Amino acid sequence: MSAESPLIQSMRKAVAAAPDDVPLRLHLAELLLSAGHGDAAVGEVSVALQHAPGDAQARELMVRALAGTPTNISDEAALPSPPQPPVPGRPPNSVAGPPQDPAAGQAPASAPASGPGFNWKAAEDQVGDVVPPRFVEAPLTVDGSGDPEGVAAWDVERPGAVRLADVGGMQEVKERLEAAFLAPLRNPELRRLYGKSLRGGLLLYGPPGCGKTFIARAVAGELGANFLSVSVNDVLDMWMGNSERNMHELFQTARRQAPCVVFLDELDALGGKRSRTQSAGMRNTVNQLLTELDGVEAEANEGVFVLAATNVPWDVDIALRRPGRLDRTLLVLPPDGPAREAILRYHLRERPIENVDLGKLVKATDGLSGADLAHVCEAAAEQALLDSARTGTVRLIGMKDLLAAAGQIGPSTEPWFASARNVAMYANDGGMYDDLVAYLKKKRKL
Repeated sequence: MSAESPLIQSMRKAVAAAPDDVPLRLHLAELLLSAGHGDAAVGEVSVALQHAPGDAQARELMVRALAGTPTNISDEAALPSPPQPPVPGRPPNSVAGPPQDPAAGQAPASAPASGPGFNWKAAEDQVGDVVPPRFVEAPLTVDGSGDPEGVAAWDVERPGAVRLADVGGMQEVKERLEAAFLAPLRNPELRRLYGKSLRGGLLLYGPPGCGKTFIARAVAGELGANFLSVSVNDVLDMWMGNSERNMHELFQTARRQAPCVVFLDELDALGGKRSRTQSAGMRNTVNQLLTELDGVEAEANEGVFVLAATNVPWDVDIALRRPGRLDRTLLVLPPDGPAREAILRYHLRERPIENVDLGKLVKATDGLSGADLAHVCEAAAEQALLDSARTGTVRLIGMKDLLAAAGQIGPSTEPWFASARNVAMYANDGGMYDDLVAYLKKKRKL
């Protein structure tokens, strides 16, 4: 096979610049076929047929390319069309041209390119390796609803590598989690002795950006359980009844995948106080969540651990907090010293730094959330990058950059504590927020 001519190379560049131009691609295929590059011509025509499946010129050119006939399209109607020799490995007549006129010995000018003699299935098999399928369509259900049968509607993450040991500091949080979930699972004999069920519900609350989702993943990893994360967009639906169905399917999936940790993010949106909403659909969704937490049968939720997170626990429906449901609460505060050191070390691990005193930096970032600490590292890297771009000399990130960034970034948790202070002072019924009151007193914010 000869090398491609300069004309063909120029046409390839033109096609690459306008990949959706079907006539241009067909012209390239015609040139390739005339030059004896049959396989390359088949590939180009196949792409053209993806863009224009009904294009008669493309289909006719595919017939000739597969048959190995390097004749110009414009001249084919005027030239006789001799019988095509059989191609090795291909059934006879699998690639036949237009119907022949027995009297004249040539194809009629008005004969369609896709005559009944052409085997498109054989052609599809031949070019299958050249052109991959454009779409992968899942089979529909029997009723045609569009949801594939036997395929879970929820993405369940398998037990991950994140463990509680990966959570820096936060010793009090770890101890509460140990008592609520981990100790009963690690000691099945004691669990049976004391009648402790494997069912459980824990509400994580606190200011945003302090790692509630990460802690939930760590609990799943510690339990060796599957992890199912759910947000408001996964459940709520505009059609009446669909939200309740979604909630039921969520818990059914968790029960089938037990042991499984179900993480309900932004619980105040999924389980807000029914007395404050005028939407019947929203109230029904909360009712369905209550039903699923109880379990239809006595042991329905055995092995299903429900963790929920919210920034505003005082907006969560009180029925969700009764014993047997999300009856235990855990305050997740801004990271303490060891946690801040672990977070800073993580975000600086792949950045070019020099002479960074983590102890000093940890003290300078007291009160910042995990998201704030990530922002500090990002801002310091940005400053070093800008200086390097201006001077033309690459420099490393130093303490000066990090301390300057920490000084400019105020704690994003302050607005949350401002609103939580009123709740701790005037709405701490039954000591529900005693841990929050203790923290505010410790920080002299109460």
